[in-house]
Amino acid sequence: MKNRILIAIGGNAIHPTRRPGTVEQQIEFAEKTGQALLPVLKSDNQLIITHGNGPVVGKILMRQILSRDAVPPMSMDVCVAHSQGGIAYLLMQHLENALRTENNPRHVVCLLTQVEVDENDPAFENPTKPVGSFYSERDARDIAKKLGWTMKEDAGRGWRYVVPSPKPRHIVDVSLIETIANSGAVVIAGGGGGIPVVRNADGTRRGIEAVIDKDLSSAHMANVLDVDTMIILTAVDKVYINFGQPAQRALGEVSLAELQALFDRGEFADGSMAPKVEACLNFLNNGGRRAVIAHLDDAQAALNGEAGTQITGS
Repeated sequence: MKNRILIAIGGNAIHPTRRPGTVEQQIEFAEKTGQALLPVLKSDNQLIITHGNGPVVGKILMRQILSRDAVPPMSMDVCVAHSQGGIAYLLMQHLENALRTENNPRHVVCLLTQVEVDENDPAFENPTKPVGSFYSERDARDIAKKLGWTMKEDAGRGWRYVVPSPKPRHIVDVSLIETIANSGAVVIAGGGGGIPVVRNADGTRRGIEAVIDKDLSSAHMANVLDVDTMIILTAVDKVYINFGQPAQRALGEVSLAELQALFDRGEFADGSMAPKVEACLNFLNNGGRRAVIAHLDDAQAALNGEAGTQITGS
């Protein structure tokens, strides 16, 4: 089997914070992503790409609130599906555009992906997953009062709307993801953590109100697909401890045991770096060989072991 890699692109890497996120800007970011990933896309590998959707799905929800008297709102699972398709469309187009500039015929395919969760997951009683834009504390309190949203501070960067984020249990049609990867095409799957669904007693599925963490879904997918290396690309160059404090320190190469100890001490912010670190721990504890957290611009260097936080099972 060719080297099988999973790259998870953070929602804030393809839709940076503090930007309005117009279609033109989203195209600009998708083009940048294509250029950043081009060396990896050109390599002889099996490549699976997942992506976040927090900023985009948050805007979809806000549109629904603002137009609720004129247009019937969609459920959360349908909002996730909308964001999954829209983001993947732009990524597919600009990843292939980047390849064509090198006369490379490799195709990029998107698979709309459902992910099963447990209807009784305790996350439904404690919303923690941030989606949408950042707000000042004053604006956040006003939104919470007007819309009934749960707003929480996100790693010192501002306040955001938070929703339930149950753990992924099963990637639906994961065998199709493997089939596409085996064909040589790049496959985009599991966008936004996957469309959240639950399985009924008779085997049928239905959507549920939640947003699954993209990194935890990515790790689960990577383990099921026997991925060798998982790379989480985000808007920061490395994992930091004491982030935003005078004693802030970047982590370069770190062992699984060392990272686990830091995670257990609560060194990483919920809803920000903590899920990424937890995903890497899950991946390595369940058979993965190497996990990396790095900046989007450093994709190839991260794969080469030359950038980002490099985590091994030893």
